[in-house]
Formats: sequence, C-alpha cells, structure tokens
Amino acid sequence: MYNNRNTNSTNKMKTTWTIIKAETKRLKGPTIITITNYQNSPEAFNKYFLSITEYIIHDIRCNNKRGYNITKNPNYYLLNLFHKHFPSIKFRNMSTKEIEKTIISLKITESSGYDEISTKILKISAPFISSPLSYICNKSMLSGIFPTRIKYAIVKPLLKKGDKENIANYRLIYLLTSFSKVFVKIICDRLLKDIETNNILAVEQFAFRTSSSTEKGLL
Repeated sequence: MYNNRNTNSTNKMKTTWTIIKAETKRLKGPTIITITNYQNSPEAFNKYFLSITEYIIHDIRCNNKRGYNITKNPNYYLLNLFHKHFPSIKFRNMSTKEIEKTIISLKITESSGYDEISTKILKISAPFISSPLSYICNKSMLSGIFPTRIKYAIVKPLLKKGDKENIANYRLIYLLTSFSKVFVKIICDRLLKDIETNNILAVEQFAFRTSSSTEKGLL
C-alpha cells in the first residue's frame, strides 16, 4: 500500500510538471552530452550543468517577452506585499548545550566532506568541541561572515536511471562538512522563528515549511 501511494504521488507530480511546461510553452532543454566514464569527465558535467542554468535564464527572458509578470528583482514582491518595515533580526548567542543538542540531532552517517570528519565522529567528540565551536558560531553570526573553509563541498554525480552514458540521467550530490551542517541548522532555526513571529512568509508558501507540503499547495 505504501509503495502504491508513493507511485501515485510521483505520477501526479510528473503530470503536474507536464502541464506546467505545456502552459508556459517552455523551450527544449539543454543539449544532451554523452560520456563514457563520468569519473574522467568532470569538464563534461561542468559544461552540461552550466548549460542548464543558461537555458533557464533564456527561458525566463522568453516568458517575460510573452507578457508574464516577471521582475528582475525578487524584492519587488516583498516590497509590494508588506506596508511596514520589518523589525531587525536579532540572533541570540549559541550556548554549548545548544551546540551539543544540534550535533545529537544530526543523522549518523559514515560519509564526510573534504575534512573527512563524519557526523558519527562529530557526535562522539561533541562534549569536547562544543565550547570552541559555539565561540566560532557566535563570532560568525556577529560578523555576518560564514567561514569559507566549511563552504567547501565534494560534488559527485549520481545516476538516477537510464543510460549511464547520457549525462542528463545524473544528478549532483554535495558532500558538505559536518561542521557546516551544525552552523546551518542553528542559523536556519533562528531565521524560521523570526520569519514566523513576524508573519513574513505569504500563506501561499507551502514548500519547506512545517506541516505545509507541496501536495497541500496543489490541493
């Protein structure tokens, strides 16, 4: 029964996107690039995924010419939706207990980023690194600068299905450092709390919100 529900949901999403593409009269996608060994073809992947970005930008410009209400500046929508100034976001400092709690909430994985530190190792060492890590996190929030080294990611292509030589059948996965996951989770929680407190998000925003899925949006 579970698998049937999964299949039905997938079919509905495919149908939805087919309708959207038909209604917006999207152009053909980027040119397909074939490969023989993806491990030796980083430039091929780079070229293909860059072409996707160029295709999307071109598609938006064409839609704009067709008369769709598309603006270059996303802030346009916010400025016209709200008629008062937003209160300044104030991030409270992170405590060592909060750092430890966040680390414990991470999923245990053997995989790691370029620093070769998995979340499993992070959980074991949490009591010993929570103090220096909270200091770094607080300095990061105070300065508004995200540490450069934990932005680094290992990018790997993962075959979805179909022909292994068709580069369009791959999707990219990013292996981030475990430390970046701690930073992002804590900052994200603070941002969401501020957004919800001040009712910044429109009621039509369904995805990436608690108890508000894309299925609800379709309904």
